[in-house]
Amino acid sequence: MTDVPKGLSRRAFIKASGAVALAIAGAPAVQAGDKNHPSVAFMKKVGKDLLEAHRQGTVASFLGVIQRYADVPDIALYSLGQYKANLGAGQRPRYFRGVAVFMSRYFADQSREYPIAKYEVGEATQDGKDVMVSSRIYLLSGQTYNVTWRLVWRNKGYKVADAKVLGFSMVYMQRGIFTSYLSKRKGDLVQLMNALEG
Repeated sequence: MTDVPKGLSRRAFIKASGAVALAIAGAPAVQAGDKNHPSVAFMKKVGKDLLEAHRQGTVASFLGVIQRYADVPDIALYSLGQYKANLGAGQRPRYFRGVAVFMSRYFADQSREYPIAKYEVGEATQDGKDVMVSSRIYLLSGQTYNVTWRLVWRNKGYKVADAKVLGFSMVYMQRGIFTSYLSKRKGDLVQLMNALEG
């Protein structure tokens, strides 16, 4: 089982990881309950690659998927909350990668505890400037649960900005975890980056 640094627990992170949702500019319009919207096709590809990473169960497999499809910079910056101003431009690449690695370690760990049999991608709906795509996850245990993905438009394509799992929006949860960690360490981002990478 993957060790998670003290202060960044797996239990806390199950309700966490996500991103700030920013404006979509130039994205295709969504009709209510649209199953043929481009965002649905995008999430089917994301789902396929996530399931493959899940079956491999490695940090490296999840890292590739996260870096390809997630809006990592905005996820990372939003998660710093009031400590965002402490992050120097030169620290950003290391911090962004640390966030992606941390998320990948968590997902690799969860892939062993909760093996997934299959997934289904549902329909797209508009939520303000964002697009929400529904999905259903089927575990090998027979349990099922819904995940709603929040997508943002970036550079002529979609990126995953957030996921709502079992009623928990990860965007707010991850921010709470990171800011709590930093508040106990006087906002020291080097300690946070060491923890994310560790």
